[in-house]
Amino acid sequence: MSENGTEAAQAPQIKMNVLTQFVRDMSFENILAQKGASGQAQPDVQVQVNLDAKKRPADNQFEVAIKLNITSKNKEDNSEMFILELDYAGIFHVEGVPEDQLHPFLLIECPRILFPFVRRIVSDVTRDGGFPPLNLDNIDFVALYRQEIARRSEEQGQPVN
Repeated sequence: MSENGTEAAQAPQIKMNVLTQFVRDMSFENILAQKGASGQAQPDVQVQVNLDAKKRPADNQFEVAIKLNITSKNKEDNSEMFILELDYAGIFHVEGVPEDQLHPFLLIECPRILFPFVRRIVSDVTRDGGFPPLNLDNIDFVALYRQEIARRSEEQGQPVN
């Protein structure tokens, strides 16, 4: 075998399939309508993103969740307009990822696949809830992962590499 053929044979073939994806939990509260407020308001939208991944009982199966907490406040008086909480999960079959790379793979690559569906749900729910559709900006899952690793290292008092 050629040198290139040997390298290719040694590198594991990564396989990933989305087995299912679903809304685990969702809550939307139109505070502006409940207060009976009307008229134009300048929204200040804050988006918090949390990621979670866990092994499932079946071999090579993992559940990955994107948890969003979105609040919109009126820029003029800082009153809340709406709150949207979404917990969206996917079940993935993953093979061939080295153990030391599995954690970043699950928290970077899997959320990238789920994100377009999350974006659509957020847009539809805010529109159906009486507001202009909220189109989320892309999320840099690599940066999010690095921030979380740095936060955990600081909590444990360890330097970040």
